Amino acid sequence: MDKFSRNNRVSAITKILVENPNKVINLNTFTEMLNAAKSTISEDIVMIKQSFSALNIGSVETIAGAAGGVKYVVGVGEEECKKFAAELCEAMSDNSRIIPGNFIYMTDIMYNPQVIQKAGAILASQFKDLPLDYVVTVETKGIPLAYEVAKNLAVQLVIVRRDNKVTEGPTVTINYVTGSSGRIQNMSLAKRSIKKGSNCIFIDDFMKAGGTALGILELLKEFESQLVGIGVLVDNVDTPKKLVRDYMAIIDYCGINNEGKAVFSPSRFYK
Repeated sequence: MDKFSRNNRVSAITKILVENPNKVINLNTFTEMLNAAKSTISEDIVMIKQSFSALNIGSVETIAGAAGGVKYVVGVGEEECKKFAAELCEAMSDNSRIIPGNFIYMTDIMYNPQVIQKAGAILASQFKDLPLDYVVTVETKGIPLAYEVAKNLAVQLVIVRRDNKVTEGPTVTINYVTGSSGRIQNMSLAKRSIKKGSNCIFIDDFMKAGGTALGILELLKEFESQLVGIGVLVDNVDTPKKLVRDYMAIIDYCGINNEGKAVFSPSRFYK
């Protein structure tokens, strides 16, 4: 096998690490792939680690021991987060997004790969230090964002449904009260979806009063599991009384002003 130059090795290692966030990759994987000694690969990884640290684009961590190796931990710099939040606020403030009932059209945002990829990295970086087993979301619009968070944290994505699906076998179904309208709704999850004693975070596109998040918390109790974090793309601060606390959002929706314009601002995390 041909020898690779340092530039080629660094490029290949970086690509593999970034495409497999939070996954420990044994150094032997790189030594065999790149036909290089372990000491050489270790030197390459030090260079990558220094570059990531200097650019504030995540971190590269080494794990000692026979089962050890190296992994990339997602991270987004503070200035990059602020820039993204400001750009998202500008995109969301377009008056054409206001639809009858004073709802805000967000579907194109939630299915835009560039937007969701960056938002997923930002949210994942907030929960990267928690011991997690699952990322939980509710069908349907929050799925792309939750998937990106789960991918960056290297944990399973679990999708809670509004209705039972016969193809999922036995399910657990609970009733919960929506925080905004006070209506009673259902949410269901297959019994084999989550193992008992798991730690989960809830990711969604929009939070109004927090009724859905509270429902998720109650549903997880049926699995003897706990909700250890909540992250959303948009928080409706125009509904100040929330049913849950200790959550984070990227931007805030402040309602519609006297001129009929939807008002958005970066959340307190990214002002």
